[in-house]
Amino acid sequence: MHTILNTADAPAHDAFVEKKSEFIGDACHIDSLDEALAFVESIREQHPKSRHVAYAAVCGGSDGRMTERMSDDGEPSGTAGKPILDVLRQGGLTDCVVAVTRYFGGILLGSGGLIRAYSTGASIAVKAARLARIVPCQRYTVRLEYPQLAQFQRLLTDCDGLADDESYTDRVTLRAVVPADRADTFESRVRETFNAVVTPERLDTVNRPVAL
Repeated sequence: MHTILNTADAPAHDAFVEKKSEFIGDACHIDSLDEALAFVESIREQHPKSRHVAYAAVCGGSDGRMTERMSDDGEPSGTAGKPILDVLRQGGLTDCVVAVTRYFGGILLGSGGLIRAYSTGASIAVKAARLARIVPCQRYTVRLEYPQLAQFQRLLTDCDGLADDESYTDRVTLRAVVPADRADTFESRVRETFNAVVTPERLDTVNRPVAL
């Protein structure tokens, strides 16, 4: 699976004209369908004179299931939201929303023309986006003495991991995130490097975007 890295404040953006109607595609990352709706409303506010703002959103739930939402926003049923959603599905995309704004140019496109236009609007927005691959990761809590920190950070980087949520008291406590397929190697290397004095404590598994 892949996702879009662009934020709602700086979405991926592109546009084209079809028979005098302008179609504007905007796409961004989301963590919930509520964020998708908020993004679509922000697009509406940017284009108060537009005829339609159709959209589709896909979000992965914590249980691993995908949830989807779409809207034709007044276009004939199945001619706007569904083509946008199909672009997301075909691209294997999740945790993102694409809105396609239409300024009507006075020429009717017909159902087939609308489907192609909204599909194109979504496709060019996705093409303009910064994409990332979704990687299943194992999260850990790790406690270190200060002299151990630099060596641990190098080891973590070698295993394609990241550290966050660091706490500095008499010792260093941090969260480490490592790709699931590197987890066993990471744990083994930590034991060997620190003679089993440092033991990463497994937490939950999460999905992490890795830029392409």
